Amino acid sequence: MLARRMGRPGLVGLAARTAVVAGTAGAVNNRMQRRNDARYEQEAQAQAYEQQQQQAAMQAAAAQAAAAQQYAAPQAAPAAPAGGDVVGQLERLAALQQQGILTAEEFAAEKAKILNG
Repeated sequence: MLARRMGRPGLVGLAARTAVVAGTAGAVNNRMQRRNDARYEQEAQAQAYEQQQQQAAMQAAAAQAAAAQQYAAPQAAPAAPAGGDVVGQLERLAALQQQGILTAEEFAAEKAKILNG
């Protein structure tokens, strides 16, 4: 009968145990690396999407501002110079009101400025 030795394992047993430990550590390390890579990739995609949304919102706001500026109503007639042609100024205001550029309230306010000024 072979006598079994107690105590320290043999060379083959030690090599097998080392291989198992190293293989397990390598597998765990690889799995952790894949998870981290996937997480970083997902974060990068989320940031890229957010930047695209911000850029699209900025472009939409710029286009809306340009459209608003294009269709904005012209400014009201400037105040009449002192001592100018009152009748001519009132006629110009009336024409602006007829064209729809001035509202009735704006016309009345400008007319009062001309007559009082």
